[in-house]
Parts: sequence; C-alpha cells; structure tokens
Amino acid sequence: MSGPVQVSELSDGRVARVLLDAGKGNVLDSSVIARLDEVFAELGERTRVRAIVLTAEGRHFSFGASVPEHVPGEVEKMLPAFHRLFRTIGRAGVPICAAVRGSCFGGGLELALAAHRLIVAEDAKLGVPEVTLGVFPPVAAAVLPLRCAQPAVDRLVGTGEIVGGIEAVAIGLADHVCAAEQVEEEAVRWASRYVELSGVAVRFATRAGRSAWDEALGERLNRLEDLYLKDLMATEDAKEGIRAFMEKRKPEWKDR
Repeated sequence: MSGPVQVSELSDGRVARVLLDAGKGNVLDSSVIARLDEVFAELGERTRVRAIVLTAEGRHFSFGASVPEHVPGEVEKMLPAFHRLFRTIGRAGVPICAAVRGSCFGGGLELALAAHRLIVAEDAKLGVPEVTLGVFPPVAAAVLPLRCAQPAVDRLVGTGEIVGGIEAVAIGLADHVCAAEQVEEEAVRWASRYVELSGVAVRFATRAGRSAWDEALGERLNRLEDLYLKDLMATEDAKEGIRAFMEKRKPEWKDR
C-alpha cells in the first residue's frame, strides 16, 4: 500500500506496523494528520491487534507539523484536527511502541509522545522548538508533565532545547536508547509482549492506565488550544516567527 501512512501486519496480525512515509522529513501536514486519524481509528476497531509499532521511512522520524499551516486562516483548521488525532489514539486503546531515529521535532515529537513505549536512537535529536518560531506546542505542554519532571518540561517547552537520545532517556522523555539500526527491532520486541494477551483485555487495561492522559487531552488541552488560537495568534510575534521561518530569515521580535 502506498501513501503517507502505511499499515502492515506482524505476528499473524496481532501487531500492526504503522509507517510514516510522507517524503523528506515526514512533515505532518493536514493530509497526513487526517490519514493518521483514520489509521488509528481503524486499528482501534481491530480487536485482533494487540499492539502497534510506529516507525518512519528515511533518516528522520519527523520534522514536525507543516509550518505553512500555522499561518492565520490555516492554523484554525489544522490545530483542532491535530488534537483530534491524539484523542482518537486514546480512544483506540491500543498500546503503541514508537521507534525514533534522526530528527523528531515539534508535532513529530508530540506524535511520538502518544506512544506507551518510546525507543530512540543514540544519535536521535528530540525537541519541541516552537518557541523559537514565536509559538508553543499545546500537546507537549499538556502531556509532557506525565513523562518528565517540571524542570525538564520548562527546558523543552520554554526554551525549545533539543536533546539527544541518551539525555532523552535520562530526563524521562524516552524509555530506551539503542543504536539506530536496532530501534525498530527493539520496538517490535516490546510489542511482542502483548501478542499472547487478550486483545479486549489489552484495550481496557491500556485505557485504564492512560486515564491521566485522557484528562490531559481533555480540558487541559482545550485551554491550551484556546490560548494558542485566541490569544497567541493575535500577537505580532507569533505571526512574525512563522513568517520568518518560511522566508528563511531571522525573526524580528516586537515583543507584542
């Protein structure tokens, strides 16, 4: 099957392999987001599927969400759709193991954070650098406190700092680090833990274990989405940061 998101079966259909194959950098534009939403909704209906391995084609997991879709007139459609994707993943109740190589930035890291097990390459680069574009990452701000201590959240969200694979594990951002060529193999090995379990039981247990995640993606994310769309996007600096990135120049901040 071709397309920006491809699904194949492992372990006699008990494990699904979801492959991001969206071109250079696996940018998450609206079409990719919509396809991911369809895929996770459909896999949630397949009770034979016990686990999902989420991986990506090419050198990099994902450069993040499409920057041109962050401009006024587009972001009002893109951001709610992106947030719906995470709620779809939560409702599916299927444990995900993400295999991350190369760059994993912005919305790409937010997608990886949806995984129940996050395996990263030693030389991977992970971060949410949105603040350097004059904006912030709502999903990461909502769910990172479920993985990392507050000082790490402040570093990642507040400064846009990029960390390597080893440090990502040290601060709780990721769960396991290994050589790049072993990342997907490790993810498949982890997913195989679910193969002999009941598909129904796995879904209930996974959803029960993610009750805090559901709460974070509920009212908390709604508040952050409003803060982003109604307040942040009304500022000059938010528009300037996105415009400067697209024009490949240094932003000229007005502090307003």
